[in-house]
Amino acid sequence: MYKSIVIGTGPAGLTAAIYLARADLNPIVIEGIQPGGQLTTTTEVENFPGFPQGIMGPELMDNMRKQAERFGAEFRSGWVEEVDFTKQPFKVKVEGGDELEAETVILSTGASAKYLDIPGEQDNIGRGVSTCATCDGFFFRGKKLIVVGGGDSAMEEASFLTRFASSVTVVHRREELRASKIMQERAKNNEKVHWALGRTPLEVATDEKGAVIGLKVRNNVSNQEELVEADGVFVAIGHTPNTKFLGTQIEIDKHGYIVVMSGTSETNIPGVFACGDVQDTRYRQAITAAGSGCMAAMDCEKFLEGSMVHDWSKN
Repeated sequence: MYKSIVIGTGPAGLTAAIYLARADLNPIVIEGIQPGGQLTTTTEVENFPGFPQGIMGPELMDNMRKQAERFGAEFRSGWVEEVDFTKQPFKVKVEGGDELEAETVILSTGASAKYLDIPGEQDNIGRGVSTCATCDGFFFRGKKLIVVGGGDSAMEEASFLTRFASSVTVVHRREELRASKIMQERAKNNEKVHWALGRTPLEVATDEKGAVIGLKVRNNVSNQEELVEADGVFVAIGHTPNTKFLGTQIEIDKHGYIVVMSGTSETNIPGVFACGDVQDTRYRQAITAAGSGCMAAMDCEKFLEGSMVHDWSKN
């Protein structure tokens, strides 16, 4: 039986693993189908402290993993299919039939960006297609950009990108936006923001060299195909927290994010903690995920110390 199991290997999970391993708690870390999380799909990361020249996303995550291994963290590949938090020790079932037991569990499974699932999209992630304006907007200084979406996130991304881009065109399949009135007005009052409403995205268009040149769309009124020209396409249609495997055991909000006690990583089940994007509905940055991973590890360590004191008092 393990002292702690960490599920997920993004910045949050790996930071938690580093702290737990340095505390001699020998955690086992379960990495799923995308070890390293969303940062492995990012090219250059320039806003993570400590790297003045920037660092490639996969390299940053590989460094974190090696750091955790250096202090004794154990890694196991596999998809977590099921958990049992009804009693201690907690049980975690990994694909293939392995069932692991632990006194504590840290959930750091992240949130997956929603994509359009159109041709040219996945092929150009990190090469002209992005789901994070804060991460990648800087690389498009002076360029023409597209933001796909009609909610608050899309309006926020569009407004943010005008700091760098020469123009930003919002593409949305409906004529009406879903965003709140204040967010709509903020975007509409920005002279750099343009609109292509009532258009359904069909394909991310590229030139003969593979560079993104825009987004093919269908005009829902005329039913004609059009090309909205741009140097980059930002998809802002939301995120899906990776919490399905938890069933109904952990309290989640209406959007599927894990609910934690304010200022902590504690869930509704003592001994189960959450960190990173799986519980973050607002920031979703590598550095905030890493910080919450530190919190989860420290909360976990204190919980284990309390359990040990409790156990000793019975002897």
